Amino acid sequence: MDKGLNGWLNGFIGVLIFSGSLPATRVAVMDFDPTFLTSARAAIAGLLGIAMLVLFREKRPERGDLVSLMIVALGVVVGFPLLTALALKHVAAAHSIVFVGLLPLATAIFGVLRGGDRPRPAFWLFSCLGSALVAGFALLQGVTVSPVGDALMLAAIIACGLGYAEGAALSRKLGGWQVICWALALSLPVMLALAFATRPLSFTGVGSDAWIGLAYVSLFSMLIGFVFWYRGLAQGGIAAVGQLQLLQPFFGLALAATLLHEQVSPLMVVVTLGVVACVFGAKKFAKPSPSPRAAEQ
Repeated sequence: MDKGLNGWLNGFIGVLIFSGSLPATRVAVMDFDPTFLTSARAAIAGLLGIAMLVLFREKRPERGDLVSLMIVALGVVVGFPLLTALALKHVAAAHSIVFVGLLPLATAIFGVLRGGDRPRPAFWLFSCLGSALVAGFALLQGVTVSPVGDALMLAAIIACGLGYAEGAALSRKLGGWQVICWALALSLPVMLALAFATRPLSFTGVGSDAWIGLAYVSLFSMLIGFVFWYRGLAQGGIAAVGQLQLLQPFFGLALAATLLHEQVSPLMVVVTLGVVACVFGAKKFAKPSPSPRAAEQ
């Protein structure tokens, strides 16, 4: 299979997995403290990540890779999970769609700054248009305004975009699943201590939905999703494959319609088609134009 196409396939699977992250977090924070949820999910995934590294006898990263791994850990292991968990104490999960629509753009920007991507100008047009469609659709649904929640979500998007781009660039050297596993291992001592310090006095009042939410964000959002996502970004390009995140909110709405029998409006179908068009447009113009000399050869 073509490497670029394989990257888009892996990225698509990653986005499908991540689409359940915010709803699962929303359910989990109903019974768990946001700080405990963040540290517990990282600790569980970290233990599994270390087991994978030992099982496959992976070599330790070089000293020069530690700074990048720390950026990944701060961005996607600590920053995004904690900030979104705190934000979802103030805003509904649907409100976060406004900010999720900005994540592909943030990833693309950091892909240029940290990953060396150089997409063509038309790419930015499709990226901004897709982000505007998602954000506009969310605003039309009617969302509650919370300055604190909005500020936390904006900070979460910045942290996540940086973590995605940094991890994808490092994946070209270490491998996709190895990057997230090493980042989790690096943060494990702190996350374990924090989880113990912030644990509930009693777990008797924690409902089954909260436990399911914790299990999902620990196994899928924190580990399995990144195996596919970082591999996809490394293979297909950070800026290009990152645009698949524009579809994430609509996957969540589609799941709600299928599993919860919620109504899907004609507007959602129209906007989804528009977003898909923007994703394909961004894919077409993601790679820089060949130089005149290269074109002659």
